[in-house]
Amino acid sequence: AHSINLFVYAYTDTMDFWIDASDPYTEYRQQCMHRINYYRSLVGEKMLTRNLTKEACVDSQCQSDAASGAAHGAFGKCGESAQDECPGWGSLSSIGIGCLQQMWDEGPPPAGTPCAGGTACYQQHGHYINMTGSYSSMACGFYVGAAGKVQAIQNFWR
Repeated sequence: AHSINLFVYAYTDTMDFWIDASDPYTEYRQQCMHRINYYRSLVGEKMLTRNLTKEACVDSQCQSDAASGAAHGAFGKCGESAQDECPGWGSLSSIGIGCLQQMWDEGPPPAGTPCAGGTACYQQHGHYINMTGSYSSMACGFYVGAAGKVQAIQNFWR
């Protein structure tokens, strides 16, 4: 006999997917948010809402970091509490199934490990910690450079 693990991820979709047909990243923003909310559901965390008002700002962070070559170089410019970043990826579609999966796979820090900012714990598990943190909203930003490399940022707000 085989056992099957089935995870049910329920979400309330909103019309925000259709709001701005002129935004070339709308589909990818929605996929990014749903992927992170799916991961959060696996560990019992509440869903985050999509922060539509911050998306243009996060896009500008992506463009700035792509130009400087410094991941998290523009951190804080949009008033976010935490940030994950996917620098120099090969395509928009690889962000959800590639970069976000790698971040999630960092997993939680070992039980009893203190994780103050800047410690080795955060360097090894920080993306996972951010994805599962006590936030209320998030925004996913994107920038595609001239060489086709994708810069993607996921910002989280309390």
